[in-house]
Amino acid sequence: MSDAPIFTGTTGEATAAGSRRVHPWVFLVLYIPFGVTTGYVSVTLAYLLKHSGATVAQIADLVAISYLPHTWKFFWAPVVDSTLTQKRWYVLSAVFTAIGLGATGFFPATPGGLALLSKIVFLTSLATTFLGMAIESLVAYCAPEHKKGNASGWFQAGNLGGAGIGGGLALYLAEQWHAPAVASVVVGALCMSCALALLLLPTPPRMARMPGLVSGVVTPIKDLWEVVRHRAGFLALVLCFLPVGSGAAPFPAIADEWRASANTVALVTGLLGGLVSAAGCLAGGWLCDKMDRKNAYVWFGILQAASAIAVALMPRTRPMYILWCSIYTFTQGLAWAAFSAFVLEAIGKGAAATKYNALAALSNVPIYYMTSLDGWTHDHWGSAKMFFTEAALAVAAAGLFWMLARILLDVKPPALTKPV
Repeated sequence: MSDAPIFTGTTGEATAAGSRRVHPWVFLVLYIPFGVTTGYVSVTLAYLLKHSGATVAQIADLVAISYLPHTWKFFWAPVVDSTLTQKRWYVLSAVFTAIGLGATGFFPATPGGLALLSKIVFLTSLATTFLGMAIESLVAYCAPEHKKGNASGWFQAGNLGGAGIGGGLALYLAEQWHAPAVASVVVGALCMSCALALLLLPTPPRMARMPGLVSGVVTPIKDLWEVVRHRAGFLALVLCFLPVGSGAAPFPAIADEWRASANTVALVTGLLGGLVSAAGCLAGGWLCDKMDRKNAYVWFGILQAASAIAVALMPRTRPMYILWCSIYTFTQGLAWAAFSAFVLEAIGKGAAATKYNALAALSNVPIYYMTSLDGWTHDHWGSAKMFFTEAALAVAAAGLFWMLARILLDVKPPALTKPV
């Protein structure tokens, strides 16, 4: 693209060491392992567990456990800002992510194996937090302010596209070869291969790194306080807690209700879902550079709520499963790109990994509780009321956000144009 991002120092000036121009597709590739882990747990393991006798609530709890490290990752983000380099952190976490994914296939995906699988999933997810921090720090230094929506769309496309690979490809291999271990090893190896994209990136200059571990803990907290003490930053903080655009509906676990086969699940929530969600990310990122990014996040969440209502109302047939699951997935891509865009806008540079992950960790809180809530409502009330509940909470959250925006910033709810 014509004004490709460049690496800059803490004050924003271009540096000789970071003058190489980089297309944001590199971040798509680097973020794939992050998404692969999510997809493997929420699609492949979810489907295998369902067909071994696990309940939807048990499956939802396992998926929620995979999000748990992401709700607390702010506490160890200063380590990434203050030690090693982003590239070294990426390689280390990619190795442990690949090992964790590979290990899951050697243990039975059954109700009796849930306790051990939960531990492996938790540790693997913990490893991906460091991988994400390394990339997010690079994006913060790479993307110009007016293109951060576009950059967010690309790296979130890698996230959700990777989820399609981790879910669809792994489930296909597990079903076709009747060997979950083969599937887990293949996706683990894929995660390792993504590290090759680091060769296309310069390393941010040393001046952009935190000077020491102690300072690396204190300085990021000060930087974060500078963000949230202003009204706009506080509003961004509140938005992280709201159940908007969470994409928590357990489509693989309820596929039987729509008479969807394993191949259909692998396609729609896997490979096709990855492409659809990646398209949503790119579209959402583009739109976020043309409108207020926080408002975009809320509007996209409302679109997802509308698609959830449609799923509940439409006939339960295989074509409807394919159609509405794809639309729901597209809106998830829109919402996640918008989230990254408004966070990158809010944090600036400085201790980028810590500040981004402080807000990103909080944003995983609604994903965690909505995943568990969806499982509980399904088992007690059924799929239709599960989708209605999710949609109602999203709309209520949108109303709360706009009320706070009007109070704090005097912004009217329909305000979509980006302020000058």
